[in-house]
Amino acid sequence: MLERIHLSIVREVEQQGSLTAAAEVLHVTQSALSHSMKKLEQQLGTDVWLREGRSLRLTQAGEYLLAVAHRVLPQLDLAEDRLRQFARGERGALRIGMECHPCYQWLLKIVSPYLAAWPDVDVDVKQKFQFGGIGALFGYEIDLLVTPDPLHKPGLHFEPVFDYEQVLVVAASHPLAQAGHVRPRDLAGEVLITYPVPTDRLDIYTQFLLPAGIAPRRHKAIETTDIMLQMVASQRGVAALPRWLVQDYAARLDIVPVRLGAKGIAKQIHLGAREADLDTDYLQAFVELARGPLAASAGPAGG
Repeated sequence: MLERIHLSIVREVEQQGSLTAAAEVLHVTQSALSHSMKKLEQQLGTDVWLREGRSLRLTQAGEYLLAVAHRVLPQLDLAEDRLRQFARGERGALRIGMECHPCYQWLLKIVSPYLAAWPDVDVDVKQKFQFGGIGALFGYEIDLLVTPDPLHKPGLHFEPVFDYEQVLVVAASHPLAQAGHVRPRDLAGEVLITYPVPTDRLDIYTQFLLPAGIAPRRHKAIETTDIMLQMVASQRGVAALPRWLVQDYAARLDIVPVRLGAKGIAKQIHLGAREADLDTDYLQAFVELARGPLAASAGPAGG
């Protein structure tokens, strides 16, 4: 009764805005598309759409069918892709989503030996602005999620791969550079430079400034680590980053790390995956490499 084409039609009509445009994308005639959906509606005994002038509005049943389409079709697409890879004698592809901006440089150091060890596996990396983290795992858009803030949900597994310390980064000539640690009020007059991430996802806010009721003089978002640290070195602001990353850049820029609070802010990076995929050999191999000696020498381990 309910077939894949029905789900594809509902999704494409929603995305393209009309039956005509959806029919073109699906390479069928509009009459064939309309006939297929009308037959389904008769079999189900309920309407999927209601016509309002020249437009269509999903019914409650149609909204449910659309939600099923968004959930099921990516899984079917992935299954077909994997089966084609098996038919060609290929291993597959590992799609990695990044919720940790500074970890991208660490990831590059892990990907190189991984590709050498698994020549028949392709690697694709998606940044946060291209997907929705946990939803991307459930929706089969990615296979691994790199995140410092795991959300433990049924069906997902998060593996800690390294520990690190979040620190304040200041220019070597900044007055705070000689401090053993900084207090929240020390940042009240500073320009705080961060990645373009909501403040409720930034440790410098959630674990340091907000509990003390402090806000920086100004908050500036910059997407690239290189530009951010160039700004810090030029005394255009301060930033909060992993200590290992700051130490890596300190060899080239006049910047220093300073502890946030007397005890510091300890963090962990996790790799998240679907529980059903944990036995996949090339996925297991990437996790092992990420938490092994090579990952430690790449920088993050040990903070």
